[in-house]
Amino acid sequence: MEQSQIDLTLEEVRAALESGQILNAIAALIRLHPADRADAFSDLNDKYQATLLPRMDIPTVADLLEELEDDEAANVAEVLPTERLADVLDEMEPDEAADVLGDLPPELVAEALAEMEDADEVIPLLGYPDETAGGLMTTSFIALRPHTTAWQAIEFLRQVSPEEETPYYLNVINQDRQLVGIVGLRDLVVAEPTARVESFMDPDVVYVTTDMDQEEAARLMVRYDLAALPVVDETGVLRGVITYDDLVDVLEEEATEDIYRLANVSDPDLSIDSPISLSVQRRLPWLFLNALTAFFASWVISQFESIIAQVALLAVFLSVVAGLGGNSATQSLAIIVRAIALGDLELHDAWRTILKEAAIGLLQGLSVGIVAGLGVFLWKGNPVLGLVLGLALVGNMLIAGIIGTMVPLGLKALRLDPALASSVLVTAVTDSFGFALFLTLAVQFLPYLR
Repeated sequence: MEQSQIDLTLEEVRAALESGQILNAIAALIRLHPADRADAFSDLNDKYQATLLPRMDIPTVADLLEELEDDEAANVAEVLPTERLADVLDEMEPDEAADVLGDLPPELVAEALAEMEDADEVIPLLGYPDETAGGLMTTSFIALRPHTTAWQAIEFLRQVSPEEETPYYLNVINQDRQLVGIVGLRDLVVAEPTARVESFMDPDVVYVTTDMDQEEAARLMVRYDLAALPVVDETGVLRGVITYDDLVDVLEEEATEDIYRLANVSDPDLSIDSPISLSVQRRLPWLFLNALTAFFASWVISQFESIIAQVALLAVFLSVVAGLGGNSATQSLAIIVRAIALGDLELHDAWRTILKEAAIGLLQGLSVGIVAGLGVFLWKGNPVLGLVLGLALVGNMLIAGIIGTMVPLGLKALRLDPALASSVLVTAVTDSFGFALFLTLAVQFLPYLR
């Protein structure tokens, strides 16, 4: 839905609330898609939200909690009476309910679980860390036994009436609840009614363990184009399933983390709506680190004060050397960090990758150096100054390709996040090296530059 339609609905909701027509306000909200409804609800002030919540039915509040951001969902859950909160959590998917409970105070969690009817489906999920496959999975899934016939399986599906989110293939478990195969609905429908599931199931199942990182699980789902991914424990017992909607959430979360960390923002939960104090608190430390590296680059320049005093024009081109070197390094850095994140680059490929990026940096440096050197010659009429700048760019962009590759690989080898500190370190090295190379070349050609 277009934002303008959501805004019109918001105006209608506010007008209805101001006139005391709460049911009309709820009716207007319900016309929106659940995701849009959550956005509209978030834009209402606390007073309006508190007015609407007690009058919304349980399924509507459940949809709302499933679509809201984690912190907003927790805030809404905390203001609900315990009995009503328990009913809402029972209405939600087990994994979504566990996510909400995981953000609530322990005493409220205990009270809500005590009131819930389906607490046994949610409690196992609370024991897994949020960023693991166990923390991502849902316990709401359908499983068949190998000896079940196709006709019995179809009758079973008619009885349980699977929800829309249930994927179009079913897990097969043995008497010990261990995962032994998988069956697609198409295979089930076309099979002979008396055929046993074990005769047409696929025993080669892609699955993950409960302690696997959620990013690895999402990568497997993308690699094998899966709508759902079974999750087993260390003994092979089927504990849950990760569905495609969870995959989208993980990919968005991981992409946000990588983008933020490349920009030296360590908290992926920051957003445009975050409080100013929190934004400053989480972003400022990296700027201090950046200031330290900038001072180091300035110290490098200070070692050549005398030559800059003799040829002041050199100072004009320092930013050219630093800017192009930094951009070249950022290109290599982004490609390498992405390759590491997707599992396309391992440490045993390090030297091959470093040599390749060095070659790319050299070719880019030659191309840009020639153009920049000619430009300086035409601008200032000094071919030697153009030569010095061109050579400095070749050397700096060569180093940029190497450093932009080595730093994230080095951080990975140290079991650190390659995206978090790479840009600060790479910028510091390329700036400092570029300044030193440019000014050292200038010293060698000083008689021709005066």
